[in-house]
Amino acid sequence: MIEAEPTPADGEVDPPLAGRAGLDVPTAAVGLHGVPLRLEVASARLPRTAGLYAWWAAPEVLSAVGGPVSEADPGLRLLYLGVAANLHTRIVRNHLARSGTSTLRRTLAGLLMAAERYTTMWKTDRVVLTPVDEVRLTTWMHRNLRLTWFPCDDPRSHETRLITELGPPLNVEGAAPGAARDLVTSAKAAYAASARPTLA
Repeated sequence: MIEAEPTPADGEVDPPLAGRAGLDVPTAAVGLHGVPLRLEVASARLPRTAGLYAWWAAPEVLSAVGGPVSEADPGLRLLYLGVAANLHTRIVRNHLARSGTSTLRRTLAGLLMAAERYTTMWKTDRVVLTPVDEVRLTTWMHRNLRLTWFPCDDPRSHETRLITELGPPLNVEGAAPGAARDLVTSAKAAYAASARPTLA
């Protein structure tokens, strides 16, 4: 069990999470393998800078997809890796709020749709969760997921190699073929097919 830690004072950043320019992939991987934090703690600490982030969960959560074990907490394993121009905005306003702007949320919704009985609707040009189920998914994420991040100047240049080397199962692009990738791809397709535009 990861205990919540005190939030740093304004402007203070934990030394292991300090930003780095010109980093190499092994350095970024080590940074992402810090102690995964509860989302309420992470949300208060996330910097408003570019960087990489990683989502973690216990082995019994989405057990069918597997994932590599956390070096800092063997009771957790890696699920998903992403990049952000602004870490705070990407995590708090997208991944923890809106399925329309979060591939992670759509993937989770697809994997959990049968068990959680999520409902979807068509909005503008894509499938999104209904408002009540957006809240339910966010609650599920707070209960089951943890987060690490690593600020850096050009995170996208490292994304594909990190996905290949670390093997987060919910990332389809850059992932090795196999049962986990097939399962995630099928879940994403089922989610995308769960609602259609309403004819006028």
